[in-house]
Amino acid sequence: MIYPIDFEHKIGFGQIRTKLKTYCLSSLGTANVEAIQFSSEFQIVQRLLLQCDEFKQLFVKGEQFPASHYYDPTELYPTISIEESFIEEDSFRLLLLSFQTILEATDFLEKNKENYPNLFQLSSDVRLSKQLVQSIQSKFDENGHLRDQASPDLARIRRSLREEEGKVRRLTEQLFRQASSQGWVPEGASPTIREGRLVIPILAEHKRKLRGLILDESATGQTIYMEPSEVLEANNEIRDLFFAERREIIKVLKGLTTLLRQHLSEIQKAYVFLGQIDLIRAKAKLALELEADLPELNANPSLLWTQARHPLLFLSLKGKKRVVPLDIQLTDQDPFLLVSGPNAGGKSVCLKTVGLIQYMCQCGLLVPMYNRSRMGIFKNIFIDIGDQQSMENDLSTYSSHLKNMGFFLDNSDHHTLVLLDELGSGTDPNFGGGIAEAILSGLVDKKVWGVATTHYYNLKLFAETRTGVRNGSMRFDTKELEPLFTLEIGKPGSSFALEIARKSKLPEVVLKTAEQLIGGELIGLETLMKSVAEEKQQLEKKQRDFQFNEQKLAQELNRYQALSNELELRKKEILNKAKTEAAYLLKETNREIEKTIRHIQENKAEKKETRKVRAGLNELATKVQPEEAVKLTNDVTLKVGDRVRMIGQEVTGTLLSIKGNATVVQFGNLQSHLKLSQLVRSDLVDSSQSAKRARSFGINVFEKQSSFDSTLDVRGKRVEEVGAVLDQFLDDAVLLGQGELKILHGKGEGVLRKVIREQLKKTKQVASFKDEHADRGGDGITVVVLK
Repeated sequence: MIYPIDFEHKIGFGQIRTKLKTYCLSSLGTANVEAIQFSSEFQIVQRLLLQCDEFKQLFVKGEQFPASHYYDPTELYPTISIEESFIEEDSFRLLLLSFQTILEATDFLEKNKENYPNLFQLSSDVRLSKQLVQSIQSKFDENGHLRDQASPDLARIRRSLREEEGKVRRLTEQLFRQASSQGWVPEGASPTIREGRLVIPILAEHKRKLRGLILDESATGQTIYMEPSEVLEANNEIRDLFFAERREIIKVLKGLTTLLRQHLSEIQKAYVFLGQIDLIRAKAKLALELEADLPELNANPSLLWTQARHPLLFLSLKGKKRVVPLDIQLTDQDPFLLVSGPNAGGKSVCLKTVGLIQYMCQCGLLVPMYNRSRMGIFKNIFIDIGDQQSMENDLSTYSSHLKNMGFFLDNSDHHTLVLLDELGSGTDPNFGGGIAEAILSGLVDKKVWGVATTHYYNLKLFAETRTGVRNGSMRFDTKELEPLFTLEIGKPGSSFALEIARKSKLPEVVLKTAEQLIGGELIGLETLMKSVAEEKQQLEKKQRDFQFNEQKLAQELNRYQALSNELELRKKEILNKAKTEAAYLLKETNREIEKTIRHIQENKAEKKETRKVRAGLNELATKVQPEEAVKLTNDVTLKVGDRVRMIGQEVTGTLLSIKGNATVVQFGNLQSHLKLSQLVRSDLVDSSQSAKRARSFGINVFEKQSSFDSTLDVRGKRVEEVGAVLDQFLDDAVLLGQGELKILHGKGEGVLRKVIREQLKKTKQVASFKDEHADRGGDGITVVVLK
């Protein structure tokens, strides 16, 4: 049960309905939005929430679910139900389009029933026959008009109609040419249609010269439109054929309407399904906009919320200002919360947030909170909020509040959620506070769940000492004297009345008088509460700083571990490579030794052959001789942006910053802090090492370095030529340790650009590529970054 009757208005649910309607695709959906109602049945609420969550996931995954031709045929049902009645071609066109949408939706859910079981369950009652749809669809063309083949008589009539129209057109054109040659026709005129008949425009002064029937005249009266007597009979025949065509169309439409009438029950169920899908789709759209989720749902009352946000406040401030989320926890032992704090501090918003979110949930809507939050099902939700003065019933605001309190006490139980704003206000505080405490005691005795807001000290003391109810406060910045809109459970809140009055520039003498009137004991309690609030803020700041430092430390440890793993992996790769090369050299050495022994034996150690063999062994020794260590110097000054390596390592990175001897280098996704003396520019290393490797293949690296151009121009080349040229260009660039290259291919139709980029994707040494800046050639040039 919901109380009072204007409950939805008080919590703002009407605005939620309005928002939902904007997401509906048809009047079927908007009608279902209007029919949304509160449910206290766990199974119903759970099913509605799961359906909504599945459709939300469908959106998130980008699934192609039909979203057009959501047509509402409700106004056609009475016509279809009547014997010998028919609906027009336009209505059939809309029906066929929506039939197709329904079939596509049911087919999608059938194919994906494991992912969307609750949505699939909705389609289980849909029995719309594909044969029925195809049978009707075969009678209409793509524009929604009956085909000639819809019936044999219709085909015959339309064939005769085309023949007669052709005869009339030919005869009229012949008469028009004759009249035109006589100068009877206005200049630039041509045969036209008047009252559905083909006519000839004639100048008014020549109207007696042509036999026929005058059907119309121009606005000036200078031109008349005549139907020549020679085509009168033919036009009459055409009119008869038009009437015959219409009679046959109606006959066919009656037959198709009868077919609909025979399957009307299945059709109505299909459109019920379409309306449900429209509503669920709208709810999923709203959930995405609210960033809403599916909470853990309990069959019994439960309220353990994390990061809950007022839906309407979130929508109105989205993109402008952050909404402070609400964390609230009510338990079976303490199901009631008494919230206190300063005016405009968020107490009423807290109350309305609880009411609106709980109501949305039990109406089957996903709610804006953390998905691990826990929500229960309440049988009753009662609210007392705002000015309820009634002139008709002769009730003051306070009398209306008391009337509501009486209803709550009579009808509440452990399955009821009660929301009370400014409990006890509206009358003498001495009496109002006592009555409010008695009402609160009665509700707590009945183990009612609820949230109430107040400024009364006696209620705060009651909540502190009584089991079943807890204090809560809206946080307040005691230095800036501004509300923080954060709920803190466990202690009462101060009203900060004197502090706010002082900030509002009330005269100091007035404030001192107020302090004397209030009394030292009450001010002392306010001061104590203020001190507790300040200490709480300081403690939270220290905790935030500690968490930040701890998080930063964890990030540094992860970065170090990743770098360590990468270095260890590189070490293993180098060792494996060295072992492979050593095994190969050992094998070659053994082969040469065996060959030498065999050669000596065969030639009986002749001096000439011995010298030849010794020369071969010396050549082998030269091959296996370790390369001299490359001397790396830092004579070249390093600067930010240079591509560098650690001395003795092969991993290349980018120098990000230099402070004295300390540097930061980006290696892939990792940043490392290294000494400047540990680094060398990678192009120097590459040149030295590449030269050693290249010399063994007879390549003069320094000669290539002097002639190498980092820009390759392939404009004018054929596609089949580009592959080999690009491969050679990239090989030379890698050999010479180049970091960035440019390929000039021009714009044109983009064929060269596509071929080049496909080849770059397959080249392991390419780290990335992109278009040149628009001012320097744009997509006519590809900029390549090598690893």
